[in-house]
Amino acid sequence: MASVSTYLNFAGTTEQAFLFYKSIFGGEFLEQGIQRFSDMPATEGQPPLPPETANMVMHVGLPILGGHVLYATDAPESMGFTVVHGNAVHLNLDIDTREETERLFQALSQNGKITASLQDMFWGAYFGSVTDQFGINWMFHCAHK
Repeated sequence: MASVSTYLNFAGTTEQAFLFYKSIFGGEFLEQGIQRFSDMPATEGQPPLPPETANMVMHVGLPILGGHVLYATDAPESMGFTVVHGNAVHLNLDIDTREETERLFQALSQNGKITASLQDMFWGAYFGSVTDQFGINWMFHCAHK
């Protein structure tokens, strides 16, 4: 069945971020759990991975709400990646109750920045937004009173 998921790049904090998200959303990591760059088979003619890259997260997946899955990787500079955080993307959570909205909002805002406090909006929803401690933008939308 076709689906859409979100894939995040971190600059070495994927494991911390996903342990944090797992503590909030519950559930288990998908597939083989946290896969590391050291799990990749060696490629003939390629230099070995630098030690600081070998233990970084190559791939991890975690179901969050409504069947949506967050995936992520550490994007190592040693492999030519540069992570740039910005405001072009927000993960929007459509939540069933105000209580769950408040729980998720408080949990994801720990050590982060509240960018819009939770409040009743003119379009009829309870809404707020945060940038979490890992630089990921979240929106919280609850249409139920």
